[in-house]
Amino acid sequence: MEDRAPASHAPGFLAEGRCSYFVEKKKRFCRMVAAAGKRFCGEHAGAAEEENSRKRILCPLDPKHTVYEDQLAKHLKKCNSREKPKPDFFIQDINAGLTDEMEIPEQLVPFSSLSEEQLENLIRKLRKASEGLNSMLEDHIMSHPALNDALNDPKNGDCAVKHLKQQASILGNIEKLKLLGPRRCFVEFGAGKGKLSHWVDIALKDAENVHFLLVEKVTTRFKVDGKHKKKNSVFERLQIDIQHLCLNRIPVLQEGRLPVVGIGKHLCGVATDLALRCLVETYAASFEERNEEPLAKRVKNDKTEKESNILSEEENEKIIPETWNPVAGIVIALCCHHRCDWRHYVGKEYFKALGLGAVDFYYFQRMSSWATCGMRGTSLEASDITTKGKDDQNYDNEEHDDGGDGDRLTDGGPDGVPGILTAEEKKNIGQLCKLLIDQGRLQYLQQKGFSTALQYYTDPSVSLENVLLTAVPAHLSSSQEATH
Repeated sequence: MEDRAPASHAPGFLAEGRCSYFVEKKKRFCRMVAAAGKRFCGEHAGAAEEENSRKRILCPLDPKHTVYEDQLAKHLKKCNSREKPKPDFFIQDINAGLTDEMEIPEQLVPFSSLSEEQLENLIRKLRKASEGLNSMLEDHIMSHPALNDALNDPKNGDCAVKHLKQQASILGNIEKLKLLGPRRCFVEFGAGKGKLSHWVDIALKDAENVHFLLVEKVTTRFKVDGKHKKKNSVFERLQIDIQHLCLNRIPVLQEGRLPVVGIGKHLCGVATDLALRCLVETYAASFEERNEEPLAKRVKNDKTEKESNILSEEENEKIIPETWNPVAGIVIALCCHHRCDWRHYVGKEYFKALGLGAVDFYYFQRMSSWATCGMRGTSLEASDITTKGKDDQNYDNEEHDDGGDGDRLTDGGPDGVPGILTAEEKKNIGQLCKLLIDQGRLQYLQQKGFSTALQYYTDPSVSLENVLLTAVPAHLSSSQEATH
């Protein structure tokens, strides 16, 4: 008999001590804790009869929440969405890449306005550009014992289990690449509630000197990193857009010289390109620039005159081992290619070598949504209809973008495309678009000295966005292969 979630988890059930306000849009009661002696939480207190005389209005800084009108001035001083002083690790557009505005026409023909001939030409270009690419990726669907108890917990519903399966597979792939271990810093991009880092920490148990940097540009509710206060691992949240993140200015990376492992679960569109550039171009490249100067001279400049003795070769090797890499590896689950942006795309050179440009990229990224649109009823994304970062981040809509249905309906998608293709043909074309965009990312990483791969890390019934990008320094990859 099929296991059912407890009644307290049922959408229409009012849990004890929780707010009595029914959220019509989500067909469930609010999950916030009610104030002592009250039926409603602070957000919905206006629903109580005794509070009706006070009017709640949308916060002008962030319309996702409300505030009492008579307390607006006080609220604006402490609202989480107010402009805050920029942290030291903020450098405007440091990971944006070189932008040539001349490459991007001011006005592009909306996708829905393309003629059949124009669409056929685009598809012909796509097929020619993707000739020779292997569209059948290898299956690397894995698991990890750290998640066994959670995966077998009957209290977890279907959606929770599907997220856990993905996290377990990502963790298994991290371990297979020999990236799990002590004395390193895991940077989770698009961290949301931080659950991927949570499981990495569980898997590492009591490993020494492990740090986690959780990068998320919005304030997030129900974070799990607050539960980790162990002595041997440190969690730090960086509320910043990846576009402006300078890892070189993070104290733990300045002081500890820890190798970095970049991770992410469903890192949407352009965020993947920004994260790759942040890791291998902005961060790793800074070490190469420093290493152009002889180490003895660098140390001499850093020390006082009294401590300016030239180090021996043996001491040099102790400080900077030959096999040490600033970026030890990258493991990112990709998604939402329709949200990519040519201005920040790391694979521009790859596209240009194929005779493609900004306009082609724009239409290919729009067509990439065909790979998943119309099929979401069979997967996790059927319930993942909330864009990542929305205020009420419950487990069901964790860390995933809708896939752009709204955009597709307005100017490009199943309802706006000339009817010359079957649903299966559109799906295949969408997958080719994703593959081509990802191939540009792989070439970028390879040029930076990494050995790369794309693989399926979960079944389509769990998530239609089921491709994992991995990268490790090429010399480490070759040495690992030699030992097998």
